[in-house]
Amino acid sequence: MLSRRTVLAGATSLTLTLSACGRNSESSSEASFRGGTVGIAMPTRSSERWLTDGKSIVESLKAKEYKTKLVYGDDDPKAQVSQIEKLIRQGIDALIIAAIDNTSLNGVLRQAADADIPVIAYDRLILGTKNVDYYVSFDNEMVGRFQAHYIIEKLGLEDGKGPFNIELFAGSPDDNNTGYFFDGSMALLQPYLDSRQLVVPSGETELDQIATLRWDGPTAQKRMSGILTKWYRSERIDAVLSPYDGISRGILSALKSVGYGSDSKPFPVITGQDAELASVKSIIAGQQSQTVYKDVRRLAEAATAMVDDILTGRKPWVDDVTSYKNGVKAVPAVLLQPESVDKTNYNTLVRDGYFTADELK
Repeated sequence: MLSRRTVLAGATSLTLTLSACGRNSESSSEASFRGGTVGIAMPTRSSERWLTDGKSIVESLKAKEYKTKLVYGDDDPKAQVSQIEKLIRQGIDALIIAAIDNTSLNGVLRQAADADIPVIAYDRLILGTKNVDYYVSFDNEMVGRFQAHYIIEKLGLEDGKGPFNIELFAGSPDDNNTGYFFDGSMALLQPYLDSRQLVVPSGETELDQIATLRWDGPTAQKRMSGILTKWYRSERIDAVLSPYDGISRGILSALKSVGYGSDSKPFPVITGQDAELASVKSIIAGQQSQTVYKDVRRLAEAATAMVDDILTGRKPWVDDVTSYKNGVKAVPAVLLQPESVDKTNYNTLVRDGYFTADELK
């Protein structure tokens, strides 16, 4: 009898040559696998977004009659490795992992492969290993493009306005998505930096200079405060490229501490990501300017569909089989589309049932 990983390898091979085809349903094997247990390893409980992800994945899998074991690594890569090792020993049937550090899981994923446990990288691509089978995420380069386009539009750069002062922030250096967000943003912003319509007074424009370890808001606040103290004593900041709402709130705290937010000193354009409740309220209040809405309930459903396909012997549908290279292989990927949200269209979140109108008051 073929193992699930052998079936998976064959399915992946078919996907590489037939990626445009629909699902190949093989319902005869469904009953033998339905009702298994799926391990879910999330990175942190300090972000509203990841709490929503964990809850959504559990609910989606339970609706498909799977048992779940959900763990949070609390931003400690070693703890996450230990948690995954424990899940493997407990005999789970599949793993969904949102990595804290995308290069720290190679050893534990070898254990998963030896135990015939398929692995889905959830939102964050796991690097440097052949033992990751699929990847589910949003179009992360598009996230960065949305953020950059918002800045370009609000400052009127396409109309030749400027120069404007801007500061750049990026995500955690150990998260593969950080590069995608940054590259997407800079693809649109770089021409305006080259023409000097956008100026970065701090001079900090390289990814390693602007990265924010663990996407931490207080870390971003500290860096923003230092930039304001050194470079903006007589200058005004007009825009801040921020990749994530938690970072944006840290930036806002630093700006408020030096008087931004008044009629005479309005907030700069500040982007964000994940449509966290506190940041959506901030947008409504005229503080943070924009966020990128990624309905993680849909991402959870995509991961669940993939697990169900794998464990019932079907070939998972994927959108991309070549682009997401992890240093060892191209990982077949399912990619969902994000949406830009600001004060003009935040009711999208209510319409979708992501928040209630009362929650946004």
